[in-house]
Amino acid sequence: MYAVIETGGTQFTIEEGHQIKVPRIEGTVGDKITLDKVLIISDGDEPKIGVPFLENATVDAELTAQDKADKVTIYKYKRRTKYRRTKGHRQPFTELKILKINAPA
Repeated sequence: MYAVIETGGTQFTIEEGHQIKVPRIEGTVGDKITLDKVLIISDGDEPKIGVPFLENATVDAELTAQDKADKVTIYKYKRRTKYRRTKGHRQPFTELKILKINAPA
């Protein structure tokens, strides 16, 4: 069984037991959260597709880490003007372990 969820403006394909990295969600490590923006659920036969979300469909997950991603370097350059700028950025993320996909009846 798999599902497609939306969180942080991004869509993720998930399965039970998998770990995913999503944009930052408030909470502490060990918290249980429920994701209710489920777009598609499929158990092998025929997928159930929401318009835009499925009603009464949820995904239970556990928050396993709050961290920052690897550094992304931004470099600006303009020729013939001695203009150079370097900046870096680390995007915060949350790591989730998918516990259960609850399909609507």
